[in-house]
Amino acid sequence: MDPSSSAQDVHRCDLCETTIVQSYCDLCLVNLCKPCIGEHISDEYDKHKIVPFQKRRSTLIHSKCETHPHRNCEFQCEDCNDMFVCSSCMASNQHKGHNFVEVTEVYKAKKDDIKKDTKELENHISPTYEEIAFDLENQLASIDGGYEKLEITMSKQGEQWHREIDIIVNKMKTEISEIKVKHKELLQKHLNEIKQIQSLIKETLHALGKIEESTEVSPVIEYSSKIREFSKPPPKVKVTLPTFIPKPIDREKLYTLFGHITPLSTAIEEQILLQNQPYILYTSDRELLDEPELVATIHTGYRNLRSVTCVNEERIWTSGMTKDIKCFNIKGTTLHTILTKPGSYPDDIAVDSDGNLLYSDSETRTVYKVKRSQTEELFRLQGWKPVNLCVTSSGDLLVTMYSDDKTQSKVVRYSGSREKQTIQFDDEGKPLYSGNSFIKYITENRNLDICVADCEGGAVVVVNQDGKLRWRYTGHPSVTKNKPFQPCGITTDSQSRILTADKDNRCIHILDQNGQILRYIDNCDLEDPFGLCVDNNDNLLVCELYKGNVKKFKYLK
Repeated sequence: MDPSSSAQDVHRCDLCETTIVQSYCDLCLVNLCKPCIGEHISDEYDKHKIVPFQKRRSTLIHSKCETHPHRNCEFQCEDCNDMFVCSSCMASNQHKGHNFVEVTEVYKAKKDDIKKDTKELENHISPTYEEIAFDLENQLASIDGGYEKLEITMSKQGEQWHREIDIIVNKMKTEISEIKVKHKELLQKHLNEIKQIQSLIKETLHALGKIEESTEVSPVIEYSSKIREFSKPPPKVKVTLPTFIPKPIDREKLYTLFGHITPLSTAIEEQILLQNQPYILYTSDRELLDEPELVATIHTGYRNLRSVTCVNEERIWTSGMTKDIKCFNIKGTTLHTILTKPGSYPDDIAVDSDGNLLYSDSETRTVYKVKRSQTEELFRLQGWKPVNLCVTSSGDLLVTMYSDDKTQSKVVRYSGSREKQTIQFDDEGKPLYSGNSFIKYITENRNLDICVADCEGGAVVVVNQDGKLRWRYTGHPSVTKNKPFQPCGITTDSQSRILTADKDNRCIHILDQNGQILRYIDNCDLEDPFGLCVDNNDNLLVCELYKGNVKKFKYLK
């Protein structure tokens, strides 16, 4: 039998490998018996920390100071980007007057965060992905049975049509087989994506486990949470089987009257994970009305009404080419008026996650925040001028802007006043947006795509959250919509549909999340539609630029 282990898995001394362990070196991570302690610390006592075995790994292992190697870094300097420092550094001129925090405090806080993340991953996020994977596997398992029923129905219809119809039957079976392949590929693709993320979650949990057991300070403090990355699962895919619709026999129109196969119908169930709460499903099941209905008209008094943004279902903020920003209730009563800072009129407005009003001023190159009726500068640009704004689901601020020489345009993401991301070029290094000072309204879709209405560029430009180009929409051929497509306002709804204002053609284009036109809103005497927003009930609010009205539409069932 190996003397270093037994059936009871008794811990043995790492030096002699025979005696039962009694002590532990917290710095070297070595099991020790009493006789071996002297040998272990013989090189230099200060390099070791001997503790009872039951209290092992209770000593924090601090990094050594680069300036004073004989001292441990037990503090961080808040004024030097949280630089690790020792007590001698604190007393030096380099850090004179700086603020310091004890490493042990940061270490304990980070350890708590790691425990919370581990619990969140184990109890909520990982089970959610398991359920999604289980659902996809069930859909894959039931595909063959569903398609077999379709083929039986088609065969019965084919028997009635005798030999002339055999060719058509075989052709449609081929179509069914092709659709089935696409069906499986679609589900398998999403299943692979889910399992890949599950693998990443397991890797993260494994890494967190190691960090939790570790007493090394640096890895713990440098730990960066991945909860936000995993808290937005991909949309849940529900693919409906196609149906076969038989028709009466007519030999002159055999193929067209035999029936047709419906395409795959995919329903998307958006999933939002809230920490310490079960996930919530939002199902894409609201269809478009045949005729959108005008619900209300609000007279704002602006001659050039450019922007509208919702506070809630009952209140909206509006702005035009004047120095006042007005808040109305849905009945048209003015509730508040904000006067902008000296400069020009506000280019655009938005409401942040705390309900504070934001507005941009290209003349002063500044984005302002209005909090409790007090206006403060959020940030001021150099060499660029901010134009249009969008507050994202994560609380970030997206800003479209153009260069002082009006030759470049880009989108910048901010967290507070800190720049996080810049979107300007595609993978080939070509500009995504037209370089000019014209409006470029912006919005974020539920799938986190960033959608920009490039008015002068004549296109809706959509990139994913990483800034990679997904598609461009340049209008849809129409006999009645014969003026150039120059989109103005843009917004999205709970169904991930994109709505954009086509002022010159007096209509609203409704697109799906992949850029396919679904329909227009062009009734209710809509004139010069400009700024847009959608409230929490998926009602559409439209600015009529020159009339100064905000029209509220119901366009979903």
